Amino acid sequence: MARAARERSEQERESRQAGAGVIHLRGRGTDVVVGLSHGAPEVVHWGAPLSEPDGTALDAALERPRVHAAPDTVAPVSVVPEHGSGFPGRPGLLGSRPDGRGWAPRFRPARHALDGGRLTVEALDDVAGLALTTTISLDHALSVRAEVTNLSPDEPYRLDGLSITLPVPARASELVTLGGRWGREFQVRRTSWPGGAHTVENRRGRTSHEHPPLLFAGAAGFGESTGAVWGAHLAWTGNHALLAERLPDGRRYVQLGELLHPGEITLAPGGSYRSPEVVAVHSEAGLTAATQQFHRRLRARPEHPRSPRPVVFNTWEATYFDHDLDRLLALAERAARIGIERFVLDDGWFGSRRDDTSGLGDWTVSADAHPEGLDPLIAHVTGLGMTFGIWVEPGMVNPDSDLYRAHPEWALANDGYQPVLARNQLVLDLARPEAFDHVLGQLDRLLAAHDITFLKWDMNRDHIGAGGAGSRAGTHAQTVAVYRLMDTLRQRHPGVEIESCSSGGARVDHEILRRTERVWTSDCTDPLERQAIQRGASMLIPPEMMGAHIGPERSHTTGRRHDLAFRAATSLFGHLGVECDLLALSDAELDDLAAAVSVHKRFRPMLHSGDAVRFDTEPAYMAHGVYRPDLSEALISFAAIAPVPSLTPPPLLLPGLDPGRRYRVERVPLPGERSGPTHSSPPWWDKGAVLRGDELAHLGLQLPPLHPETAALIHLGTA
Repeated sequence: MARAARERSEQERESRQAGAGVIHLRGRGTDVVVGLSHGAPEVVHWGAPLSEPDGTALDAALERPRVHAAPDTVAPVSVVPEHGSGFPGRPGLLGSRPDGRGWAPRFRPARHALDGGRLTVEALDDVAGLALTTTISLDHALSVRAEVTNLSPDEPYRLDGLSITLPVPARASELVTLGGRWGREFQVRRTSWPGGAHTVENRRGRTSHEHPPLLFAGAAGFGESTGAVWGAHLAWTGNHALLAERLPDGRRYVQLGELLHPGEITLAPGGSYRSPEVVAVHSEAGLTAATQQFHRRLRARPEHPRSPRPVVFNTWEATYFDHDLDRLLALAERAARIGIERFVLDDGWFGSRRDDTSGLGDWTVSADAHPEGLDPLIAHVTGLGMTFGIWVEPGMVNPDSDLYRAHPEWALANDGYQPVLARNQLVLDLARPEAFDHVLGQLDRLLAAHDITFLKWDMNRDHIGAGGAGSRAGTHAQTVAVYRLMDTLRQRHPGVEIESCSSGGARVDHEILRRTERVWTSDCTDPLERQAIQRGASMLIPPEMMGAHIGPERSHTTGRRHDLAFRAATSLFGHLGVECDLLALSDAELDDLAAAVSVHKRFRPMLHSGDAVRFDTEPAYMAHGVYRPDLSEALISFAAIAPVPSLTPPPLLLPGLDPGRRYRVERVPLPGERSGPTHSSPPWWDKGAVLRGDELAHLGLQLPPLHPETAALIHLGTA
């Protein structure tokens, strides 16, 4: 408490010394200077630490000259830039009165306050009848959000968008975004940013497989441990729009906000809309250091899980919709034998749900699938020392369900049109109070009646023509309702953890993670695909929140076969699970799987609290790992993911370790490992070696030849 008070006092002293025109926020390796001369605040500096900025001197040094064929005043790249002030890019606020007025507001400063490192800036537009409140804070990361209020006593205001805009320096000439598809999420895409705009829009009603709300801008050629990087993430689970633009005058900015359908938000007199939070990071030392700030921010929250993340067994790929009790009991016994700590019963336990064509919305235990109820299975699971979890999809309904037959009007659909099905289901309108109360009641009774400590919470389709009450677009209201449903259930059942799943990794963002302990990263457990999927996901979430399962030898999504060593080496660096038919494995195979789980448990304390690191390599390889925060220990994975260009890999450089510390370097054997194409390997491979951190950073570690689609695990401990 005393330290926090001192920090607040120091922050307030610095802001006073900086002058009335600017506020100086100090973070952990990053500073932000905010200008207050205009209506919406302007981020003057977002980057390396500064001493004591002088607002007058900064204005004089940075004022942009007037140029031909341009307005006399250069409008700033403010947090909410204004078309009415001459900003030539996309405005931060879009909307109008019913007759079209108020579409180009110009705000004037009203007041600002700095409280404990959180800056609140209020601005007014008396002509448009609007108020704008912006909140900016800086700790592990920069956080920005805005709220617009309709001040008119009698006129509504139709809001078309409220986005957060952040400037980036001219030297940030490259962009990195994430893309993909189902089964191949979080693919890293790099492009140059020479001029014009790069736009990403998502209308799927979830963060999506295709366009996660995350982007990075950096100096040309920036890597994992080199170059200046600025990154921004929209903490929102619904539709979104991302923009990176270079203006004709050379200024660059990124803009992130909720993408609103036409007519989706109308502010009644006195009504307000608050934008989703934008979380932004910066590093002068490459992408890894920037993304670690996202992790630290999540870990600093009081709700972040502190206990060891339990190893999970999920029944899906072992049983699919076949819920034979004897088979489930036998699976539980084998799961306990290999070291599983949480047993999760997947889809098929409720209503008429014998396949994916019926039953969604009927969240009561099926007498057909479980004639004795869930209690015999749960008692068996918990008696074996495991906890019990279950799959749900509360935001969806099958037309072939008791719920839909009773209340077809509860589906999100546009009146007069045949609704579009996806996976034989529709979206249930949780913004409708009676639908919300019905689903809440069913889930509440399920959790109250059974010893269930985990929900795998799925969302298996996009929003298409998702019309709510009066056929108005309903995605925003549905997203808010999902948050409220999770919040209410967590209040009533605080011991229950939730996984955010959406056909894999289509619902991953920092707002849903306020309510969930982990995400299901992808429906694909093929380790070759997972190497890239988990690398991309690690740019936003830490390992302990990333569901990573050891799947069967033959992947159900790609058909490829991989040995256990490669599957285990890939899955170890996450919230480990197992998802395969344990009854089809021999005793020897079960013993090998148990050994792999044991390796994870050995390193789990470090994996789930350390700093995730990624390394730049040739394209045929992929290397990453985790460093203990005090740099006393590390676990590294080096994988060959394609036919290799040379007979021997290049030395693996490991930057970021303690330069003067001596490390004992050892290979970690995994069950079922294949040797390389030759019998030759460096001496340390079998005997270990002792090297200093600076030697590992600059000279590296020579690895032996590796077959494609194999991985080596390397442990570094203080010698």
